[in-house]
Amino acid sequence: MALCAAPLVLRSQAPEVPAWAQPGSATHNQVPPPADFHRPGRTLEAPIGAFEGQTDIGGALVTGSSVYDAGTQRYTINSAGYNIWYTRDEFRYLWTRMSGDVSLAAGISFPKPDGYGDRKAVLVIRQSLDDDSKEVMTALHGAGLIHLALRPATGANIKEAHRIEARGRPAGNEPASRAGSAPVRIGIEKRGDSFALFISVEGEPMHQVGATADLHLDGPFYVGIGFCSHQPATSDTAVLSDVVVENKAGRVR
Repeated sequence: MALCAAPLVLRSQAPEVPAWAQPGSATHNQVPPPADFHRPGRTLEAPIGAFEGQTDIGGALVTGSSVYDAGTQRYTINSAGYNIWYTRDEFRYLWTRMSGDVSLAAGISFPKPDGYGDRKAVLVIRQSLDDDSKEVMTALHGAGLIHLALRPATGANIKEAHRIEARGRPAGNEPASRAGSAPVRIGIEKRGDSFALFISVEGEPMHQVGATADLHLDGPFYVGIGFCSHQPATSDTAVLSDVVVENKAGRVR
C-alpha cells in the first residue's frame, strides 16, 4: 500500500533585524548603523498625485505602499523602517524632481493611535534616492515633536537644526493622535541654499519658526513626502493631506 506524503507547508520567516536597528526602549538604545551598511531602495517610477514616483529608501525589510485619493487630496503612506536619522534612512518616499526654490507643506495625521512615539511623517528635499543622501527634512513625530534637520554630506550623521514640541500634544512617548486636535501642518521652504520650517499646530496660519538651515543641493534634486514607522520590520500608516509642492519659494500655506 503506497504511503501518501504529507503536504509541504511553506512558512514565511520574520525578517531578521540587526540589533542596531531595534527601536529604543527602556532596555535598549538605538545606535547608528555600521559605517559600511547600505541597502538599495525599491523604486516605482509611476505618477501618484503630485509626485513622479515613490521609493522605499534604504530598502526597509517590509515593502511599503502608498495610495492617493484625488477626492480628498490625501496620501496614505504605509511603511516600516528603522529610522530617518544617523548616516542612512529607511522610509517610504513619494518624490518629484526639481531645481531652484521650493515650497512644500502637508497636514499630517496618524490613523493608528498606538503607533511608536518616534514614528515620523516627513517632508524631505534630498540630493538622491540613496539611503545616505544629503538632505534637509522636517518631521512630525508620533509623540508630537517637530524638528528641522539636515544631513550635510553624503554618509554624514543628520544634525538637528532646531526642535519644538507641538502645543496641545501629549508629552513623552504618547501618540500625537490621542490629543484630539486638528492635524498638525508642517512646511519647508527652500530659498537658494536656505531652508526654513513652517508650522500650524491648532489651525492657525502657517508661520515660520526657528532659524534657517543651510545646505547646497545640485539640481535636479528630489522633493517629497514620506513616512517611517521607526520599527524595522513593522509597518504603520500616516496620512498627509492638502499637500503643497511648488517650484517657488513663498508658497507654503
